[in-house]
Amino acid sequence: MIDTVRAALFENSIDPRQLQLELTESTLMKNPEFSAELLKQISDIGIAVSIDDFGTGYSSLSYLKRFPISELKIDQSFIKDITTSVDDAAIAGAVVAMAHSLRLRVVAEGVETAEQMEFLRSLGCDLVQGYFISEPQSAREFERRLIAANKQEVTKVFGRVA
Repeated sequence: MIDTVRAALFENSIDPRQLQLELTESTLMKNPEFSAELLKQISDIGIAVSIDDFGTGYSSLSYLKRFPISELKIDQSFIKDITTSVDDAAIAGAVVAMAHSLRLRVVAEGVETAEQMEFLRSLGCDLVQGYFISEPQSAREFERRLIAANKQEVTKVFGRVA
């Protein structure tokens, strides 16, 4: 697998530092020894590794130090009621604090409201995903929106754009 990844990076002139492999916690824990070795090889290439759905599986926290990861993603099940559930707020706060102490970035999944966003900001969460930011969209729609947004920015700075 590693040789295939290296070949694909080379053939497509892709800088591995621009890629991130995202694996669910449950996938990693099916065979933790194999996962640790494979992730080390992927990390050695320069590809970042993220654990998705963190906190929903049955992994031991000791694996966090064994896997060469750069990011934890807090599962949306902890974000949904973060502003109304003391337990969800405490779990999210603990994950953010623990991840930062391990020099990991934290992404909150399933952010749907300004209140959730503000609460996560107050915890020091690094990034968010969810409908509050954008609904899922195709690559073509994303490109169209990006071009439109860039035209608006250019217009603000330089005036009307042809």
